[in-house]
Amino acid sequence: MNIIFSLLILIGIVVAAVNGRIEVITEIAINSAISAVERIFSLVGIISMWLGIAKIAEKSGLIETLSRMLYPFVKHLFPSIPEGHPAMGSMLMNMSANILGFGSAATPFGLKAIAEMQKLNDDPETASEAMCTFLAINTSSITLVPATVIGLRAAAGSKNPTDIIGAILFATTCSTMTAIITDCFFRTYYRVKNKYRR
Repeated sequence: MNIIFSLLILIGIVVAAVNGRIEVITEIAINSAISAVERIFSLVGIISMWLGIAKIAEKSGLIETLSRMLYPFVKHLFPSIPEGHPAMGSMLMNMSANILGFGSAATPFGLKAIAEMQKLNDDPETASEAMCTFLAINTSSITLVPATVIGLRAAAGSKNPTDIIGAILFATTCSTMTAIITDCFFRTYYRVKNKYRR
């Protein structure tokens, strides 16, 4: 990514120089910096509000309740994790927080889940099947309330920043189902491949 962004910047400078409009680079750089600072300050309030709601949801037991509801569906995706293991609890809390759109609250649970799964991993140098499945689900997570995107839309002056909830719910549901199906396919493929190697 560093190379790509560096090339884009260099190409922009070269094109501006060739067209005799090198002053445009300075103007755009200054305007972009001002715009970035304004956007950050406009997001502070919105992000603070959602972080507060996330903390209330966590303390009130909402995330834990959602975790218990998810368990019957999730346990089949992680057969290598024993029932009642701390890894499962952390994963469920992470998924619940992501579903509610509390990404910053989900991160500590995700890190703890990976640390707990590492304790069950026979090969510490290689990610286990459970880790790969969790990463796929975590990355593509179904989202009911896309708090960050709503915040960005509100900060950009959108009249109806919540209009995207339906579309995001549909898109994230499709992405999560695709991630689960792909994970199951590759898991089965590598098991069969390793079986024939033996």
